[in-house]
Amino acid sequence: MTLPPIPEDWTKALAVVAHPDDLEFGTAAAIARWTGQGKEVVYCMVTSGEAGIDGIHPDESGPLREAEEVASARAVGVEVVEFLHLPDGVLEYGVDLRRAIAKVVREHRPEIVITINFAESFPGGGLNQADHIATGRATLDAVRDAGNRWVFHDQLSDGLEPWSGVRQVWVAGSPDATHGVDTTDTFDAGLASLSEHKAYIDGLSWHFDPEEFLTGLGTAGGEATGTRYGTTFEVIGLGFGSDD
Repeated sequence: MTLPPIPEDWTKALAVVAHPDDLEFGTAAAIARWTGQGKEVVYCMVTSGEAGIDGIHPDESGPLREAEEVASARAVGVEVVEFLHLPDGVLEYGVDLRRAIAKVVREHRPEIVITINFAESFPGGGLNQADHIATGRATLDAVRDAGNRWVFHDQLSDGLEPWSGVRQVWVAGSPDATHGVDTTDTFDAGLASLSEHKAYIDGLSWHFDPEEFLTGLGTAGGEATGTRYGTTFEVIGLGFGSDD
């Protein structure tokens, strides 16, 4: 069955993921489509990905990967990239992670929040990574936390106000995709975005071809959306008894 198109009647989204490169492995082309429509998308990286390159010490790798992420964001029209600097590889789901993400939601006040798959596996059965699972789960809960004045109310002393304006959370790379978006016209921008992660790609222990990878992923998404290339999401509504 062809998935229905994802809603595009919004103006601002916040993408919260664990690592630099998480969005580039399949989601950046969709983000390029939306920034091309004049929408604002903000990136929040929970870590700096400092543990992600075996041959480079974290003290050097973290700043390097941050710079690559900023460049990759620019390639798809994203101007704001924040890093929470939590420890890469050992994130834990819990109150502290929810608190950090809720603050970002309150600061940026998005209508849509995008995060990464937090199921145990990816589509096709590949094992998911612990940081992804912790971040996705915490983001889903933090969106609701952000709207409750009495949860993490110490943040409000800094001039922040509760934000309950998030309509939906979109989970990229979910095995339970419910919606899709046509990324045929922005495929090249997504590829340019992933290609900015040169140090990370060069540090992989296997040969990795960004174009080959994204072509396969985009084609599968296109089959699900009835287009040449596509990206799929699981859409989670926050209202009771509705998708809104």
